[in-house]
Amino acid sequence: MGQLFDFSPDIPADKEAVIQSQLSEVERDYDVRFLFAIESGSRAWGFPSPDSDFDVRFVYAHAPDWYLTIAPGRDVIELPLVDDWDTNGWDIQKAIGLLLKPNPVLLEWLSSPIKYRWDDAACQRLSAFADKHVRPHACLTHYFHLAKNNWDRNIAVSTNVNLKKYFYVLRPVLAMRWVRMNPDTLPPMNFQDLVHGTDIPPELQTQIAELLELKAKASEIGKGDRIPDIDELILKELDWAQKNLPDKIPLERTTRDEADQMFRDLIGYKELA
Repeated sequence: MGQLFDFSPDIPADKEAVIQSQLSEVERDYDVRFLFAIESGSRAWGFPSPDSDFDVRFVYAHAPDWYLTIAPGRDVIELPLVDDWDTNGWDIQKAIGLLLKPNPVLLEWLSSPIKYRWDDAACQRLSAFADKHVRPHACLTHYFHLAKNNWDRNIAVSTNVNLKKYFYVLRPVLAMRWVRMNPDTLPPMNFQDLVHGTDIPPELQTQIAELLELKAKASEIGKGDRIPDIDELILKELDWAQKNLPDKIPLERTTRDEADQMFRDLIGYKELA
């Protein structure tokens, strides 16, 4: 088995019906308008387990008057965690602010293969802004800290590890490897695309594929010995990224002005004549 098996993202119809009902309740209860709502997490990344949670993420806008106050409201909506439902999202003002850091999470959401709500014009506007202003190398810091924290917490501490935790290190590690090898293109969300686009040696692909197949078939793949070849890949990329983390560059005024105008347009704000 030398290649990763194909991944076809799919949400059962009965589960999507529940998700759509939840989203409609959010719109009604919080008086917001969705710009998009998607599936994130392992079901969209390409390594779900049979009992993986449904990780619904969304970006929304209030009516313009909501923002015109000296006491700003809460900029996230988080539903209680119940069973396998994990649903939360960001206000568009927060989302754009994080994008400017840059935080690539919004970009990953926009590239999710599983879409529940989708405002084409708004998403095209956000994607075009990101393509113009977000450089892949600037996202290294996010991927590095995500990979390093998961490595330190779940793998480095023992010789006998929870094997599924490797994926939560490998995904940001492969995103860093992607940036190193494809410096002009943002990393894809899908795990299989990351592996195929980063020149992973065939024997290492086989080891990753075997883990991936186990995870797809069982809710728990259990503990096992560390995998030296995967560890070597992880440590190599962590070392490279740490030596090449980007400097913090002040935001250009023109970029901020463009972001401000995009925010006003997306919430439907009209300036007084």
